[in-house]
Amino acid sequence: MPRPEVLERIKAAEAEAEEIVAEAEADREERISEARERADEIRSEAETEAEEMAERRLDEAEAEIEAEATEIREEGEAAREELIAQAEAREDEAVEYAIEQFEEAVHAQT
Repeated sequence: MPRPEVLERIKAAEAEAEEIVAEAEADREERISEARERADEIRSEAETEAEEMAERRLDEAEAEIEAEATEIREEGEAAREELIAQAEAREDEAVEYAIEQFEEAVHAQT
């Protein structure tokens, strides 16, 4: 094979190799870009999901706290009613005791 033909074939092979490398680099850059876009999408989806989960947990905690507060208020009201009933039941006894103490004090002075 003549020397100019060999040089031409070498140049053609080098040009083809450069073209393959350029295409591979362009493909690589495109894949990297696509991967970054997908990573951004995944990150955004994860943030949205985390925010929604946090909101649900907050709502659940608020509902639980409200239920517990209602229960405590009801227990407090029941205890108050019980104390009132006990006080009313002992009202006559307290009046009688006070009168006895007063009478003893009056008798002690005479």
